Amino acid sequence: MSDALKHECGIALIRLLKPLEFYKEKYGTAFYGIQKMYLLMEKQHNRGQDGAGFASIKLDVEPGERYISRVRSNHAQPIQDVFAQINDRINEEMASHPEYADDVALQKQKIPYLGELFLGHVRYGTFGKNSIESVHPFLRQNNWMHRNLILAGNFNMTNVKELFQSLVELGQHPKEMADTVTVMEKIGHFLDDEVTDLYQECKNNGLTKREASPVIAEKLDVAKILTRASKNLDGGYAMAGLLGHGDSFVFRDPAGIRPAYFYQDDEIVVVASERPVIQTVFNVPFEKVQEIEPGNALIIKKNGTVSMQEILPPTVKKACSFERIYFSRGSDAEIYQERKTLGRLILPAVLDSIDQDTDNTVFSYIPNTAETSFYGLVEAAQDFLNQRKNNYILQNRNTLTKESLQELLSVKIRTEKVAIKDAKLRTFITEDSSRDDLVAHVYDVTYGVIKPTDNLVIIDDSIVRGTTLKMSIIKMMDRLNPKRIVIVSSAPQIRYPDCYGIDMAKLEGLVAFKAALELLKERNLYHLVDEVYVKCKAQENFKDNEIVNYVTAIYEPFQPQEVSDKIAQMLSSPEIKAEVKIIFQTVEDLHTACPKNLGDWYFTGDYPTPGGNRVVNRAFMNFYEGKDARAY
Repeated sequence: MSDALKHECGIALIRLLKPLEFYKEKYGTAFYGIQKMYLLMEKQHNRGQDGAGFASIKLDVEPGERYISRVRSNHAQPIQDVFAQINDRINEEMASHPEYADDVALQKQKIPYLGELFLGHVRYGTFGKNSIESVHPFLRQNNWMHRNLILAGNFNMTNVKELFQSLVELGQHPKEMADTVTVMEKIGHFLDDEVTDLYQECKNNGLTKREASPVIAEKLDVAKILTRASKNLDGGYAMAGLLGHGDSFVFRDPAGIRPAYFYQDDEIVVVASERPVIQTVFNVPFEKVQEIEPGNALIIKKNGTVSMQEILPPTVKKACSFERIYFSRGSDAEIYQERKTLGRLILPAVLDSIDQDTDNTVFSYIPNTAETSFYGLVEAAQDFLNQRKNNYILQNRNTLTKESLQELLSVKIRTEKVAIKDAKLRTFITEDSSRDDLVAHVYDVTYGVIKPTDNLVIIDDSIVRGTTLKMSIIKMMDRLNPKRIVIVSSAPQIRYPDCYGIDMAKLEGLVAFKAALELLKERNLYHLVDEVYVKCKAQENFKDNEIVNYVTAIYEPFQPQEVSDKIAQMLSSPEIKAEVKIIFQTVEDLHTACPKNLGDWYFTGDYPTPGGNRVVNRAFMNFYEGKDARAY
């Protein structure tokens, strides 16, 4: 994605099912879990660079011994910083106490971070905040072991204000109106309730407080707690939690918006946001890594039993398609093929844009994450060329000579690496024209590979705001003097804000929305903007499930290609000599390429939760009223 776009976070959970001595004997270290957690987090570095956090729990410790450890960082290299802190502390303890070297029991007792249960998190700050207080995992502390709650997640709630108010009505005094804090306190409230009820039951049965503790641990119903706590949640989420005594869970939203995968054997249970991360770190095949089903929680009890339990009834599955287009690593076998298919399916539109002239066309891609879609596009172009050659040979088989056949077969699809991203340039000059000049040099180009008679086709993952295209890419490509520049988006037009974790909260930032407004002005239809505002405003106090997304009316007068053509006009500028065209994937072909991830609300306005319709209407009202504010 050429536009900078922050997005959802990554989670990692490990539960060791054997005593630590087992890992020492088999793998040579009792720190096996910590090492694997480092790899899980590092392999998900693509999901978050603003902050990272790690938490661990030791099982079955004596009173007075520390059993919870946590470390968080918002440094420039947060994962490395977190594990540098962990390693420094471990090495310090081991150096000061040589007697710990071969005594796993002493290591567990005396060394922090070593335990059987681990939770890791990498984050992008959706709201732009990056204080250490915003970094997961969050910790809710209590002297009762069972009431300690550690929470981390990949989520965004659309109804934080309502959730906050529900906590107030429960008699709480939350310190912050943030979705992570609010969700943690809500789970914590019902956790407290459950522990209190179980303690009362134990007391009625004649058990002392100390005798009650292990009984509470055994009988604690995590699924019941999550069901009560999640009653009014509206958003996309995959949240992971650890309870102080050793239970743990990973809970996914009913529409499956945010991803979560797990693997289990007799040694370990592991959860991560991406399948190939688990495959690589634990060297397990694709089919052994399973998806946590929407609306379900993977629950791991302290005694090691693992179950999948339905917490909320699953709705129509709307897993985020951006995961497949861009966010997740392309090393996943399914994602790799899906991205190639995205490139393959868009070829017919590309051929129309270049008048079927592949001989005088150079294909390339920008940025590197678009490389897989580029392969699909080029393979499809090669098939087209081969078919053209076959037809020519069949039509001219009686007159072909060895020389003419050789000349025909030598024709190939031309591919070049025409754009190279430079080291990140600091826009330290605040004056606009100077800043624009710096932005224009984000990419370098490869000179000498484009002829003035050539079309230049560049495929990108998606086009969000179009800023980098206008200020940098198109200008740099024009220096190569092609006759035509065709920018291809492997994703459809992004028309609506996201509210489930991707940082696209404002309508006016989306280039497709800007293009639609320009078309409305040109065709004397701008009154639709006023009409949509009136309808949105009338719903302002409706319940979420009563709200209709009226913003779709802004696009209804136009065919998708009309919007694309207007975007091309807007992103070009008078000094550009080449003709500029922009092509977007169709929603239908997106669904064909990514059949398991049908979440497309940012393209279609079809939000998977009621809160989404409220958010898009609020975003439109903010635009109309000139408010520079988020819609949730």
